[in-house]
Amino acid sequence: MEKQDHIQPNFSLRGYSSILIGIYFLVAAFLIKKLLMSFLVDENPMGALSPQIIEVLIITILFATFIFSSLTLFFNGKAKSKKLDYKLWNSRTKTILWKFLISFIVIFFVLAYLIFFNYSDYLAPIFLLLYGITLPFLKLKKSKNLFILAGVSLFLALICFLIPNYWYSALLILGIGHITYGLVVKN
Repeated sequence: MEKQDHIQPNFSLRGYSSILIGIYFLVAAFLIKKLLMSFLVDENPMGALSPQIIEVLIITILFATFIFSSLTLFFNGKAKSKKLDYKLWNSRTKTILWKFLISFIVIFFVLAYLIFFNYSDYLAPIFLLLYGITLPFLKLKKSKNLFILAGVSLFLALICFLIPNYWYSALLILGIGHITYGLVVKN
């Protein structure tokens, strides 16, 4: 039992998990863009909604992305631990779970703060900045490629600070980056 705690964590952002998370980012970016574009068109029923309702819908999309990503990590970790005959919840997995929860609670509180105080131009760059910091913080696996993905996220955050309308492209690039990471770094 002591041996399996030192082998590796069961939750990893590799292969199929990363590909699915990348797809979730792509879908979330598309849905948010579509929602915002529909809101701006007068003939569209979304145009009749208040900006606060649109913000709630965007937060719902982001929360759903977080939930789906978390479930993907959990179910792939569960399958991996069963396949390798490991205990799912070992000391490293519990540590990663706490880091994961704390990181994403901080991200959601910061994003909610930005929305509440009408700093919506900074939502995408702050999210990308915090996400880029979170990836190495979790230390799911010491991988140079994971640091590259975090660096891409930080670079996209910088671009979004300079060009706020670049948020959609930045999220698409991050989603494609996750898919590429999943294809390059397999389980």
